Amino acid sequence: MKPLVSVIVPNYNYAASLELCIRAVQAQTYEPMELIVVDDCSTDDSVAIATRLGARVVRTPANGGVAAARNLGVELARGEVLVFVDSDVAPHPDAVARSVELLAADPSLGAVCGVHDPEPLIRDSLVEEYRALQYHYWSISSEGLITFLFSAMCAIRREVFEEVGPFNPKLNRIAMTEEVDYGHRLTQRYGMLLTSAVGARHDHDDRLFGLMRKLFNRARARVPLYAARRRFGRGFETPQRAGGSLAALATVAALPLAVLFGPVGLVVPTLALVVSLASDAGMYRFVLRRRGPLFLAYFTGVHFLVNVAIATGVGVGVLHWLCSARFRRLYDPIVPVAAM
Repeated sequence: MKPLVSVIVPNYNYAASLELCIRAVQAQTYEPMELIVVDDCSTDDSVAIATRLGARVVRTPANGGVAAARNLGVELARGEVLVFVDSDVAPHPDAVARSVELLAADPSLGAVCGVHDPEPLIRDSLVEEYRALQYHYWSISSEGLITFLFSAMCAIRREVFEEVGPFNPKLNRIAMTEEVDYGHRLTQRYGMLLTSAVGARHDHDDRLFGLMRKLFNRARARVPLYAARRRFGRGFETPQRAGGSLAALATVAALPLAVLFGPVGLVVPTLALVVSLASDAGMYRFVLRRRGPLFLAYFTGVHFLVNVAIATGVGVGVLHWLCSARFRRLYDPIVPVAAM
């Protein structure tokens, strides 16, 4: 007998994509399955849309962020397998079935995470097309066992969730790092798989400043965790990519040398730029094959700015870590559900 799957969709003001998300969940080939939409006090038409589509809708008592919404969904869920799907994500029709198959095939796995398509769910801007390609490539190049939870589309065994404990709502309020913390806690005991066998399409960020601000804050908030572990996680965020971000920031920082020393002063920023580009050469070749040289030029410029934002966030995070004991304790353990 196949296990009951509870699909939990946390939502806050994503009316633009929520219908696409719910219809994609309702079109899944797997059964038995229940769908729970957890609305985090939206102020748009989200609740009306979910209700019209026949989804079970529950509301959080106050706006607490996606981590709190997911935790409430788990409390109400009856399934043996929990599938989290963000409300700006539309999973492929076989995503749930494949997730369940992968978990059943390997008891050492606690969670399975899906890969987002290289095309966005809703085409709003060139920035969104950049982000879809960049996120897709970083994901497929990280396929396999990981420590970074891709929470927008993931399946977790119910008993694993109860053992590891809930998502930490405190971290959700600090640059959405609850998935990094959760992945770290889960992989202390179980494997976690990232695979393109589980696919979805994502409505990515469509404004450059918003994307850069989000990645700056995430990079800043990663510092206490990586300082405690003294190593990078497996998947997505690698030493090579971190070096590329730092080299991009070094390129900007070294530009005044050109003013002081003329053409000779361009040597340092040029070398730093080459290092930054070489750190993700495979991604640039991927974009060139898919979109051609003109879009690659645009993509390269945007990614350079993103790298600068990430490196700046790390730098600010290091200073914060050195100056604040509270920041250093940001990822202190929370009490697991099973211990409550």
